[in-house]
Amino acid sequence: MQAALCTRYGAPDTVRIVDLPTPTPQANEVLIRIHASTVASGDWRLRSGTMPRGFGLISRLVFGLRRLRQPILGTEFSGTITATGPGVTRFQPGDAVVGFAGTTMRCHAEYRVMKEDAALALKPANLSDAQAAALCFGGTTALHYLRDKAHVRPGHSVLILGGAGAVGSAAVQIAKHLGAVVSTTSSAANLELLRSLGADHTLDYRTQDFTHDGPRYDVIMDTVGASTFGQTCKALRPGGLYLAIAADLPGMLAGLRQGPQGQRQLTGPAPERPADVAWLVDLAAQGHYLPVIDRSYPLAQIAEAHARVETGHKRGNVVVTMPHTD
Repeated sequence: MQAALCTRYGAPDTVRIVDLPTPTPQANEVLIRIHASTVASGDWRLRSGTMPRGFGLISRLVFGLRRLRQPILGTEFSGTITATGPGVTRFQPGDAVVGFAGTTMRCHAEYRVMKEDAALALKPANLSDAQAAALCFGGTTALHYLRDKAHVRPGHSVLILGGAGAVGSAAVQIAKHLGAVVSTTSSAANLELLRSLGADHTLDYRTQDFTHDGPRYDVIMDTVGASTFGQTCKALRPGGLYLAIAADLPGMLAGLRQGPQGQRQLTGPAPERPADVAWLVDLAAQGHYLPVIDRSYPLAQIAEAHARVETGHKRGNVVVTMPHTD
């Protein structure tokens, strides 16, 4: 099988295509032929070694000091099950599936083995392979913060900073589904897209400052590291929550104290739970969640996909499609 290998930290062209043996499913495992995956922000950060301030050494200790311990990146995919190991009962060959491998990665390859009880679900028929591949990374992060941490409910006022990204575009749709009044920031070029996703109010971050003379919100979710807890307290209602998705270490430490009116900062990694993937799949099947696709690249051009993500100007998700070979 073909796979994209990143054996050292560096620029996008450090990722190269190699031939590797196709894995064989063992007991309670399934073999998936991957049709599409994504290059997410986590992939370019790992490949380049670029981490939020304060997390560089921690990341190297976890993922590899001089080179990545797991050189095949990619956290999510859509594909088809081609074989099953002994004891598998949930799936059978021919099933179209969506999967979230999370920090174990290895999705930038033509094939991947997963446990049948992992974050794996049948693909919604109304999604293309590219859309299904982009279902999980942004979706699970947004779901964890909005539903589980902030307990967003009908009538809540939610502001999402960076609504056009992978996490932000998922957050707009999920917050709306949870019943919130949703506002979001982006560049002027993306405001119409965000309105089409359900945003009630849109702000051009280049010309509008949400911290001055605007409404106050129950929840502010920063998906891109565009603010600090101290800044957002001005726009949070008493007891409001600041969800710091992309906080650096100093920002996390600064949020340990409450704001002047009891505002709080919540941060930390999102868990990788099969139940969350099943929830997102069901939401997508009902037509309430549609992952946004920026561009698609064939696996042979994955370095270009990394370069696109690294610009910081993508809309939604960058997809990588696999060769159609047996």
